[in-house]
Amino acid sequence: MLKKMYIQTEKRMQVVDITEDVRKAVHESGIEDGICVVFVPHTTSAVTINENADPDVTKDILKELDKIVPPDDNYAHIEGNSSAHIKSSLIGSSEHIIISNAELMLGTWQAIYFIDFDGPRHRKYLIKIIAG
Repeated sequence: MLKKMYIQTEKRMQVVDITEDVRKAVHESGIEDGICVVFVPHTTSAVTINENADPDVTKDILKELDKIVPPDDNYAHIEGNSSAHIKSSLIGSSEHIIISNAELMLGTWQAIYFIDFDGPRHRKYLIKIIAG
């Protein structure tokens, strides 16, 4: 099963919890055991799994990524969003989550996050459920 999901970001850099949408897709698939792949088909966005108990964690991630890859650092790329491309490469464009008994095998404090590094934009992400 492949599901296309759409999201509208509101800020230049924004983290959005997509865990419930992914859970819903798993339940709708009817697959009891397998793998869930979440993929972001954009070069300035990413997907990651991290803590969901404290919203300051995602704020800290963005803050530290800006320190590592500053928004303006005399990049050669003419569009002016090189830092977004680099951050996307560092975080990655996909996550794989085990499905067991029709549930995502996330840890107690884990959530799945879509991250836009070049917003605000209308974005898409894909959820692929594979039985196995």
